[in-house]
Amino acid sequence: MTAPTAQGSSSGTVSTVDDADIVIHDAVVVTVDGDNRIFENGTVVIDDNVIAEVRSTRDHDSTCDADRVIDGNGKLVMPGLVNAHTHLEMTPLFGAFSDMELTEMMTRMTALYDDFWTGELDYLIEAGMELAAVNFLRGGVTTVNSMDARPQAGVDAYAETGLRGFFGPSISDLFWDHPVDEQLDRFRSFTEQYHGSYDDRIRATLCPHDDWSVSGELWEKCADLAAAYPETMVHTHLLELEESNTVARSSGGEGSLELLDEVGLLNDRLMGAHYRVADAEDIERTAESGASVAHCPSIFCHWNVDPEMQWTPVPELRAAGVDVGLGIDDHYWHDSYNLFGEARQARLAANLQKGATQFDSVELLRMLTIEGARALGVGDEIGSLEPGKRADLIVLDWDVPKFTPSTNVSGHLVGHATPADVETVVVDGSVLLDHGTYVTVEPDAVQKRVTEALERFETESDWTFSLTGSDSPGRLDVAKSLPKRGPAHMLSRIAVQSAKDALPFAH
Repeated sequence: MTAPTAQGSSSGTVSTVDDADIVIHDAVVVTVDGDNRIFENGTVVIDDNVIAEVRSTRDHDSTCDADRVIDGNGKLVMPGLVNAHTHLEMTPLFGAFSDMELTEMMTRMTALYDDFWTGELDYLIEAGMELAAVNFLRGGVTTVNSMDARPQAGVDAYAETGLRGFFGPSISDLFWDHPVDEQLDRFRSFTEQYHGSYDDRIRATLCPHDDWSVSGELWEKCADLAAAYPETMVHTHLLELEESNTVARSSGGEGSLELLDEVGLLNDRLMGAHYRVADAEDIERTAESGASVAHCPSIFCHWNVDPEMQWTPVPELRAAGVDVGLGIDDHYWHDSYNLFGEARQARLAANLQKGATQFDSVELLRMLTIEGARALGVGDEIGSLEPGKRADLIVLDWDVPKFTPSTNVSGHLVGHATPADVETVVVDGSVLLDHGTYVTVEPDAVQKRVTEALERFETESDWTFSLTGSDSPGRLDVAKSLPKRGPAHMLSRIAVQSAKDALPFAH
């Protein structure tokens, strides 16, 4: 897929630059529009929080009387990045898990969730959400889609920072020990309070946790909620493990997607993260339904438990017409805020598993932007630089040796770009990062709150932290904190169903 260089003006209503809010001129402009046009010397005009023009630069652009004129010489302008799937609440524990063995990491993480859910660690969550917002803003991530136990802290942090966020409380009856009705009530109150708030930058999502941690009975209740709140996306983990289909069969379905289809959740409002074990039938069913996928390559490269396990069939999904966005997932598990890096990891992992040339650079760039936006149901609002869309964009320093020569711009972006290259961030027409300076948040204050929160956590728990890493509680202490009823029920289901599946007459 080739990205053409644009020479003329884009279509759309042309405004007067003198009356505009922001004019960025003489920049390399990467539109990620339907034609993947790139303006070698382009101008972006923003007015009333939306993009008014995207075109070649004209003589008057640099001297116009717009409220804000940004010289784009030596800069590149592109849509803001969309982190299509993530979790934010454990951000202060960045680096605490990454050197652990997988089982150790999972048990220690799970042991913390009860305190997250009950509010015992709200101080840690709140500081972590602020830190995540600061770091993702600095890295050009203008939209996140996050599933957390206490998402209201994310709303507060992202609303203050000015970023765009999709948030929802995770719901599970096979992982948590908390009453299902209470979990569903949390979704209702959260949605009614926050959906569409802060000039529609914050939207609520319905988040059944995972197809291996949600029973058929709970899927049905979630379907009822989806019908009652038709404007919300449904955000879940799907086909992550072989156990995904096993748990679905224990609930009477033929498989995970078949079960969701039966309850009425497999449609264009569904965004499923991971899809590692999706087969050809799953891909076809997903494409026909209009559902979308979030691909998070780095975390599975970091924590791959089975080298023989199928890799996420992203090329096949995209070939079938499924929108696939890229996500960082649990950034504190593998020590990365770098969404640009996910594009590189997606290419390398797919090539290693399936052979070279699985993606070209334009495809990866689209997965970072417009396809992530489409996966969240907002591709008509953000994700590309086109007249009428909300002004979410980032400006990179382009006049540096690593981007020289300026050929194959998309290749440079997905191969070389890092968060450090991002200079300016605009969301909804407001400048949030101005030539590297935070406008809406004080990073020093955030750092101080995170440091204090971690110190408090250290004094109130058996965790210790140092410059060389962390020491976690012993196995006995961890075991005491783990949920009992839910996981036991889940493991029992998996064991019984696996035994049934192994019987010759069961097929």
